[in-house]
Amino acid sequence: MKPGSVQILLDGLPLRVPAGTSVAAALAFRAPGCARLSVSGEARAPFCGMGICQECRLSIDGQRRLACQTLCSDGLRVDTGLPAGGQNP
Repeated sequence: MKPGSVQILLDGLPLRVPAGTSVAAALAFRAPGCARLSVSGEARAPFCGMGICQECRLSIDGQRRLACQTLCSDGLRVDTGLPAGGQNP
């Protein structure tokens, strides 16, 4: 493990990010950078970055949380709910 970094599981795949990175920022490290799909199937990404817009809510360690308000830590499990490969259905 590199010093100053943590490893999370993003949709079941390991992703190493710098320590102190928010989950919202970590999404940008892997395409397509989306937090979830809307009810109509459109990709939704973090928008405001401070917890007001709710666009970055997703499953973090099995609970619905805001990605912009959650820091990455070793072993954190993030599930966007996107189909395999991160593509829209």
